[in-house]
Amino acid sequence: MPIALTIIACACLVDTVAWHGRLMRAVRRRRPPSLHDGAAWPAVTMIRPIRGVDPGQPDNLRAALRTGYPGDVETIFALDDGADPGVVNAERAVQEWDASGEPGRARVLITGEPPAGRTGKLHAMHVASRGSEAALIGFGDSDTRPDDRLLAELVSAVLADDRVGCAFAPVVVTGVPRTPGDVGYAMLLNALYGPLAARASGSDGALPFVMGQIMVFRRAALESVGGVLCAEGRLVDDMAIGEHLHRAGWKNVMIGRRLPIVCQGLSLRAFFSVYRRWLLFGRDGLSIRFTWPLWVRAAEFGACAAGVGIGAIVGHAGLAFAGGAGVVAFGLSLGRLHRAMGGGRVRARLAWMQWAVLLLAPIVLASMTVRRGVRWRGRAYRLRPDASLASRG
Repeated sequence: MPIALTIIACACLVDTVAWHGRLMRAVRRRRPPSLHDGAAWPAVTMIRPIRGVDPGQPDNLRAALRTGYPGDVETIFALDDGADPGVVNAERAVQEWDASGEPGRARVLITGEPPAGRTGKLHAMHVASRGSEAALIGFGDSDTRPDDRLLAELVSAVLADDRVGCAFAPVVVTGVPRTPGDVGYAMLLNALYGPLAARASGSDGALPFVMGQIMVFRRAALESVGGVLCAEGRLVDDMAIGEHLHRAGWKNVMIGRRLPIVCQGLSLRAFFSVYRRWLLFGRDGLSIRFTWPLWVRAAEFGACAAGVGIGAIVGHAGLAFAGGAGVVAFGLSLGRLHRAMGGGRVRARLAWMQWAVLLLAPIVLASMTVRRGVRWRGRAYRLRPDASLASRG
């Protein structure tokens, strides 16, 4: 039996190395942007739902206004409550922008409480989009910090092909992680989800869903699927809208330029909640065709970790060594992928989280089974077994 387990551990190690190569090639593959060369750029309405105060929010909101877009752009900061602490930052950002004399318009919109069965974010998106008549309509998360070329590249991707219904940018957690929670969050986005999306998107960037920390829609495409409320009842609005567009014959295109997401000082407890929420997001919005490499790699990591334990218990050095080599290789792979995506250097004292993020997975999955609900942006949502929205508490 130890010999058979050693062979399995060795096979897992080989496959871990092989997957690392595939994912690194996908991450390093860059599609050059094809900027719109028409005489006029279409008008764009960018809607940014806000709830609470994210780390670095004032700078995030200023960056959201400095789009560098050559055409007309309106930015709407949408909050459901006038007493939300994020209102102050949003209003200050709008006032500073108006005083600067720079092109583009911005305003703060209070959307009111969402009805039962609808997330607060989707409600803000719906209410804010009703008054827009722009040819293109976009949405962006308040914890991101876009540069002044991103919007133009997103619009160019939509205009490049009449079949494109939505263009979106991959996210990357930038900056040097300060806490174990920061490292864990960076591993989730930069080392696990980001490389997998890069590989699945292929040469043209097309995906059957949207990872929508920032996304720009062709209005005709969005209206053809019933607007943003086609995601009513779903926990993950962006992925759901992207699925509807894909089924309707539109293309969702992921561009090459990455969107920085700001995360600093995340505690382990807060990271556990984020981890659980991201796994629920994946269950609600991602098909097994996309996620199966994650499950395979996680199973291989678990087999190698088990090999270490069993080898130590039965005194089989070969099994323990093979399993340990697989565990070490997996953690090092996550660190390399994280840096390749554009993440900051992980300090040696925090590097253990590169392994802990997988060791915590069974606990997180068990919590999803025991407690069928999630807190997100200050609200509690009850979920069905498939992680779709049951109701809001």
